Amino acid sequence: MSETASPTLLPEGLRDVLPSDAEAEANLVERLTASFNANGYDRVSPPLVEFESTLLAGMGAATADRIFRMVDPISQRTLGIRADVTAQIARLASTRLQNAPRPLRLMYAGQVLRVKGHQLRPERQFTQVGFELVGPESVAADAEAIIVAVQAVVSLDIKDITIDLALPPLVPSLLESVELDDNDTDALYSALNHKDAAEIRRLGGAQADILSALVEASGPLSVARDVLGKIDLPAAAAAHLETLFEVADTVKAVSPDLKLTVDLVENRGLQYHTGVTFFLFAKGSTREIGRGGRYHVDHGDDVIEPATGATLFMDALLPVAPHSSLMSCVYAPYGTTRNAIGKLQSDGFRVRVSLSTETDSLSDAKALGCSHMFQDGEVVDVSSEG
Repeated sequence: MSETASPTLLPEGLRDVLPSDAEAEANLVERLTASFNANGYDRVSPPLVEFESTLLAGMGAATADRIFRMVDPISQRTLGIRADVTAQIARLASTRLQNAPRPLRLMYAGQVLRVKGHQLRPERQFTQVGFELVGPESVAADAEAIIVAVQAVVSLDIKDITIDLALPPLVPSLLESVELDDNDTDALYSALNHKDAAEIRRLGGAQADILSALVEASGPLSVARDVLGKIDLPAAAAAHLETLFEVADTVKAVSPDLKLTVDLVENRGLQYHTGVTFFLFAKGSTREIGRGGRYHVDHGDDVIEPATGATLFMDALLPVAPHSSLMSCVYAPYGTTRNAIGKLQSDGFRVRVSLSTETDSLSDAKALGCSHMFQDGEVVDVSSEG
């Protein structure tokens, strides 16, 4: 006979967010969306659950191994719980907002759920806050995505930020001329991720020298420019890199003190990006606090539309963002009029009202975490009492 699970036990990767963290996260979400809104992004809120066929359409196919599935008792069709919001924004852009003026600027904030976590992000449920810029395919648009994301993070009083630029299409464009079976291709990508020089040389074929140079170029932007300026790149690869450097220069012109690094063999994350991508890091965090980059919105019938954007992860931001202090809490004795309570609230206080006359107001106020007490028509600091 199976034992009844403890009421405090939750599935692996899921957790309760208790008052202080829940309040802090809500505050961060509000400040991030306010920053996006100030940059002209309109808020949308797609559903947590969709039909599997629409959730996995187009770029959503990249999340196929991450979504929970269930059967809708009404339609008897398979539903999926979203593992990423960006694909849903792409769906909106290609359907309900297909005829909206471009560039289309949308933002969102919502929970996602994934089948499993990983070593750096064991959480399976967390909040994404982000924005998407649909329509233009330009250096200006790529740079805006980075600039708007950085501005939002800075609005949280996080100052020591690094942007790691990547180019997911670069390595595939080089490997088009290298004949590898699936196993060797996987092994080569693994070697690139681990910067394994010997394996890159063994599997890289005619492109081994260039792939090795790309690994060597990983690091500060100035190093990448220096290393890559000394090698002869195929036209497609050179074009990708020219775009990346133009984006970096545009961002630097706006934020000259921003730290920019480059990883030209990076291929982590969801595999739907088609151009310049970026990862945000902050001092004190062991993982990225956000990521973004260029992708395509699929309108069907072989019609695609360029887009770019960024997603920030609240579970990674919360530990590194300074927490704003909650409003001071006032304890109001039983019988305090609603007018008096309303006046306290309009003055910026949180008010906890006693529900009984049979309590000691001072003890109650301290026990309930109130910094002040309403007494004889005045707000009194409880630390100065008794």
